[in-house]
Amino acid sequence: MLFVSGWRLDESTFRVIRHSQTHGLGAVLFGKWNAEAVLPSRGLIVLCVLLGVLLFGWLTWRDFSSRRRLRQAPVATINKQPVAFANRTFDPVTPPADMPPLASGEKAECDSNFLSNASVRGESRQTDATHATVTITEIKVTLQLNINIWVPTGVAQHVIEHEEGHRQVSEYYYQTADKLAERIAATYMGRQVDITGTDLDAESSKMLQQMAADITDEYKKELNPGPTQLLYDAITDHGRNEVVVKDAVAHALKNITIESTQPTTNSGN
Repeated sequence: MLFVSGWRLDESTFRVIRHSQTHGLGAVLFGKWNAEAVLPSRGLIVLCVLLGVLLFGWLTWRDFSSRRRLRQAPVATINKQPVAFANRTFDPVTPPADMPPLASGEKAECDSNFLSNASVRGESRQTDATHATVTITEIKVTLQLNINIWVPTGVAQHVIEHEEGHRQVSEYYYQTADKLAERIAATYMGRQVDITGTDLDAESSKMLQQMAADITDEYKKELNPGPTQLLYDAITDHGRNEVVVKDAVAHALKNITIESTQPTTNSGN
């Protein structure tokens, strides 16, 4: 609601008391009366100019304050955890229960797990008993990358090096993961969502939870290191050829957009 302030000008009363005087003196007094009669008009003009300046100053201040609020709009908080890495060995006859299953024909694997958790908060403005508008005011996203390289006991060194290449690809994508999450979260910050229901608190919570899930889903979809991992495997023939791992990783990262293979359910082996 816009409130407009008004100024009220008190009326000025100009009163001349004339006395009986001689003709000549009367003419002098009459001239003085005419000069004094101009004063209220000039004062009114000065006052109007002053009010105009004040109004202009108020409008300028309001515009500046509005732009300052826009510049100080809240931004999402992104917490990117350090990479958690571990080398694991296993007995092929009795692999550990927490080890992901190997793909057919594979001896070892690099298991890269990109985790993301989002929390969303908002302010609700209720319009009636069953309707409200929620404005998103706070988004926090926590990112994590867990990498486990699983190799059998006594495996050849080149197999380990191949899995290290998969690790390098994953860490390359994670380097800028916080920027990606920040960009995604920014599209939700300040968004206004209308909710309806008999229990507005429950509807608000449900909406915020869904929005948090949407943010993490979008992060996972856009991050997508899978095609690069597949291209790396294609270049190295899953570690069976003599291509230098460093060169294979660089080639895969550089050429993924033009040489990407069809995605499969297994990558990073």
